[in-house]
Amino acid sequence: MTNPQQVWLLDDDSSILDALAQGLSLEGWQCRTFTDPASLLSQLTPDFAGVIVTDLNMPQQDGLSVLAAILKRDAELPVILLTGYGDVSIAVTAMQAGAYSFIEKPVNHSLLLKTLQQAVASRQLTLQNRRLQAQLQQSRRGRVQLIGDSPGMDQMRQLLDLILDTPADVLIEGETGSGKELVARYLHDNSARSEQKFVALNCGAIPEQLIESELFGCEAGAFTGADKKRIGKFEFANGGTLFLDEIESTPLSVQVRLLRVLEERKVTPLGSNQAKSLDLRVIAATKTNLAELSATGDFRLDLYYRLNLVHVTIPPLRQRRQDIPLLFKHFAMLASARYHKPVLALTQAQLDRLLAHPWPGNVRELRNLAERFVLLGPEAAFAQQGLALPDTFGSAMGLSERVAFFEQMLIEEALNATKGSIKDTMQALNLPRKTLYDKMRKYGLLRSQLTDEDSES
Repeated sequence: MTNPQQVWLLDDDSSILDALAQGLSLEGWQCRTFTDPASLLSQLTPDFAGVIVTDLNMPQQDGLSVLAAILKRDAELPVILLTGYGDVSIAVTAMQAGAYSFIEKPVNHSLLLKTLQQAVASRQLTLQNRRLQAQLQQSRRGRVQLIGDSPGMDQMRQLLDLILDTPADVLIEGETGSGKELVARYLHDNSARSEQKFVALNCGAIPEQLIESELFGCEAGAFTGADKKRIGKFEFANGGTLFLDEIESTPLSVQVRLLRVLEERKVTPLGSNQAKSLDLRVIAATKTNLAELSATGDFRLDLYYRLNLVHVTIPPLRQRRQDIPLLFKHFAMLASARYHKPVLALTQAQLDRLLAHPWPGNVRELRNLAERFVLLGPEAAFAQQGLALPDTFGSAMGLSERVAFFEQMLIEEALNATKGSIKDTMQALNLPRKTLYDKMRKYGLLRSQLTDEDSES
């Protein structure tokens, strides 16, 4: 279920506020009313995802000064002004100052609803673009980014951000290809341990007879074949983060020692009597349900409880289809930069195939397709993937989202094709210079990301 659309209403007349709020609430809007501009401004935050509707004439502070104060906090926040008869010239001045729109009193309810819908769609695109830009900046600093604006991804990111610097160990559960190691790296790279080691070990890839020495280390001569001392992954990761993937593959005999190390925060290498203190975070990951394995005796219940202090579930790609266009674009742009090949725009039929596909391989499968899309071209990439056209028109994105997505892809394609030339891109798309710059700013398109050229021609 999506969050209700938000609108904040400001007017010194409480009867007008009540009437507006009642009408909008019946249409599914989440309304907050204010009679005092200072109260509204004090509660406004940069991540506010709604729209503000304010009266133009108020005794405490006129609408123009309220507009200026709001836009000083966030220049891209949509503000709709309610004007009385004779105030149209002032409303035009407000539009020039940055107001989204104005509506004359008495308010036409249908016009207000239409304007609000357009304004909140614009706000959502603005916030989405900011998140992507922040993720891009993190990536440029070498930090992992988690792409996606679906409710499942937002909830997971909020949980991860809450526990970034806590000492708690974490259990990540997710299907194959869903990005378990990426989530673990996000926790490490954004925590106070980011300057220390991130050590990853796939427990399912280590032979049973070697996994103890891999985890805990061993002294020379500890067992047959141990001809030299070995530093285990626990000791090697000390101070940083140890990521244990496919923890369900760990033999039961090893799970006993693993539990003791986690509880005592000390490790004793095989063949040694000297315990070494540990200061690290352990992140375990599994593609199976450890609770069910514990119930059948295939995984130690006490170890499961110890690991499950913080449980992070990664939603599979089929449950967050609205992230598919963003992810595809991200992977295609990375492949374009790596292979020095242009990114072609997706057709509607190709996008429908992406949205209709079940994605058993999750994000890894989508990334592989995006790379083949750039390397081999659309037809060969989709043919290799075995994607069939959907029986019905995909409905994962609304009309405004589809239009915005393809507009962005077309502008990117034109910039790539013209080697970043603004003049040639204007001609190719038949757009005025200001309109092109506005759309590039809207979608966060930087020529430095698309081309090595830096000329204005």
